[in-house]
Amino acid sequence: MTTAAPPDLDEAVDAETQETERLIAAYRRMRRAERLQVARRASPALRDALAEVEYDMALERSPGSMAVTLTEGTELQAPHLALIDQLFQRMAQGESIKALITMPPRHGKSQRAARWAPLWYMAQHPDHRIMIASYGADLAVEHSRWIRDAIKTYGPRIGLALHAGSKAAHRFELADPKTGERLRGGLVAAGVGGGLTGKGAHLAIVDDPIKDAADAESPTLRRRLWAWWTAVINTRLEPTGSILVIQTRWHEQDLAGRLLEGEDADDWIKLDLPAICDSEDDPLGRPIGSALWPARFGRRTLAKFRRAVGERVWWSLYQQKPRPLEGGVWKWPWITDNRTSPMAFRGVDLSRVVVAVDTAGGGDEKNDETGLVAAGRTTDGHYYVVADRSERMGADTRGHKVCRLALDVDADAIIVEDNFGGDQAAQIIRQAWADLQRNGETKGRLMPGIIEVHAKQGKRLRAEPIAQLYSQGLVHHVGEHPRLEGQLVTWIPGMESPDRMDAAVHALTELADPAATSAGSSSYSDQRLAGRR
Repeated sequence: MTTAAPPDLDEAVDAETQETERLIAAYRRMRRAERLQVARRASPALRDALAEVEYDMALERSPGSMAVTLTEGTELQAPHLALIDQLFQRMAQGESIKALITMPPRHGKSQRAARWAPLWYMAQHPDHRIMIASYGADLAVEHSRWIRDAIKTYGPRIGLALHAGSKAAHRFELADPKTGERLRGGLVAAGVGGGLTGKGAHLAIVDDPIKDAADAESPTLRRRLWAWWTAVINTRLEPTGSILVIQTRWHEQDLAGRLLEGEDADDWIKLDLPAICDSEDDPLGRPIGSALWPARFGRRTLAKFRRAVGERVWWSLYQQKPRPLEGGVWKWPWITDNRTSPMAFRGVDLSRVVVAVDTAGGGDEKNDETGLVAAGRTTDGHYYVVADRSERMGADTRGHKVCRLALDVDADAIIVEDNFGGDQAAQIIRQAWADLQRNGETKGRLMPGIIEVHAKQGKRLRAEPIAQLYSQGLVHHVGEHPRLEGQLVTWIPGMESPDRMDAAVHALTELADPAATSAGSSSYSDQRLAGRR
């Protein structure tokens, strides 16, 4: 015979249960430091309950947190992968976004964006549908199979279950873990060019839409990819859905390139993550020259990759800056074989330093970049490119940026091309110097002379003499200037104006012109530097 518990005992148990639930609800809202304090003061039984809560919170927090928790640390987390996590967190919170991520191979992009992240997203929204596409059906199905098998393995822990009647590798649907009833959520995978028929998607993921360099170089395959993009992916997305494209760059007109040039380019969130940071606006805030994942691929390892794959592949796949084949004026070895480090440069005594600015014919920030390069020379006829601060800049900021660079490098002259508003550009610089002088930034230094030049000759005629100096090993880049160097070695006569290259050519031409100054100048018998402007 079973004796019923006294009513007052039942009430006490209920009250304790409710209090525990309230505590756990409050605990979830606390910061980590506050949660640690609560756990330290908790009873052993409550501490065990809070440990379970921490486990659940880790699974819910982000794709990376789920991955690390479920694999007990085997799956790695890194700052660049956390950026991917943040995008999926925004999507899961209901934000409709379009995101484009470009990053190098072997840095965990597919494992995170096409596997763990969609698995995590499903756990947050089991009623949502996901589409995954890759360059080939095999790769897309491989991602889908991985997610399906992860649900089989981890489903009870993350609250997911497969529907008994729909669990194929390329297409599966979810079920209620308790009742087995079919839910609206699921996943479908296909290769680029394949069909993604059926219900619409709340989330579409396009991972590595281009297989290799051969496909990237094919205009036919690039057109086919774009047609598939416009006719299939965009038509299957729910009105409030999100889309994420993640790839390594292969070609200037690959999918990422077309998206960046499209009418809705400003609508895309762009995460450009080169293997070696080459920009001051890096999404991770890395210093220039820093590796993307130094714990796995440090600079020495990346340098080996660079030597192994060659400059063109390095710039495309690793730096996310695809270039046309090397042009006919500059060669990579002329730059790489004569580069000097900033430390070694400290012992160099420059006899002249100039700053050159090429305004590219534009006065607002929507135009091409303004070329802004500083260079110097020694008395023995060696030249040093010391800074490249080219960027998109309007007339309201250009003058100050030019003057600050001149101050930083102690320039004696500022070279301004007068083809496109040169008179106005020179006046902007003079006004900017006066502003800095009033603010005390010039510290009593005299303003560098402004030398206005006119590009009378074609770009090839102006560039070739400077390229000859490079070929003779007389020009040294201090550190790396990736975007300038990319313009130099890929420029082909007839291409649009490369602003960084133009600025560098103007600076070096001024330094090499024997009529410019008597300090360390020497005449060339063939006069190859004369009349090039």
